[in-house]
Amino acid sequence: MVCRAMEQERGVKVPILRLDPMTRVSIQTQDFDVSAELARLRAQDARVGAVCCFVGTVRDRNDGDAVATMELEHYPGMTEKSIEAMIAAALARFDLYGVRVIHRVGLLAPLDQIVLVAVTSAHRGESFQACEFLMDYLKTQAPFWKKEETPQGARWVDARVADDAALARWGIAAPAQFD
Repeated sequence: MVCRAMEQERGVKVPILRLDPMTRVSIQTQDFDVSAELARLRAQDARVGAVCCFVGTVRDRNDGDAVATMELEHYPGMTEKSIEAMIAAALARFDLYGVRVIHRVGLLAPLDQIVLVAVTSAHRGESFQACEFLMDYLKTQAPFWKKEETPQGARWVDARVADDAALARWGIAAPAQFD
C-alpha cells in the first residue's frame, strides 16, 4: 500500500478522513469499549494498514502506597480544545487517517480504564509513533487533575519528571510549573 504522502506527491487527490471534533475527543464518566471504538475508527477505510492504541488503567499502587480510588477532574471545554490541539499536532507530524482520544473523569477504582488513545495509518511505524506522541502530550499538556485516596489520606498527583522528558524527545518543552 502506498502511503498518503507518496500519493499526494504524485498529484493523486487523496480523501483525508476528518472525524468531527466531537467524535475525535470524548471526556466522559462512563467506561468505553475498546473493540467498538477501534472498529468505528477504521470502519470502511480500506487505506488503513495499521491501528495502534494505548489503554491506560488505574493501578492499585503509586509511589509505594496502596491506591483505593483515583478521582479525575478537568476543565470542561478547555480540556477538549487542548486535546484537539494535540491531535492537530499529531496530524501535522504523522501520516494518519484517524485519531480517537477518550479520557474518563470522576471517581475510578483500580483496574478501571482511564484513557484510550487510538490512531490509524497506512503503516505501523506511523501508528506506533503517533500513539506514543499523543500519550506523551496528553500526560503533560492536557488540563486534568488527579487525586488518589491512599491509607494515608487523599493526595493530589503531581506531574512526573519522566513525563516531561518523554515529551521533550519530541522537541516540545513542558510548561513551567507554579509553586
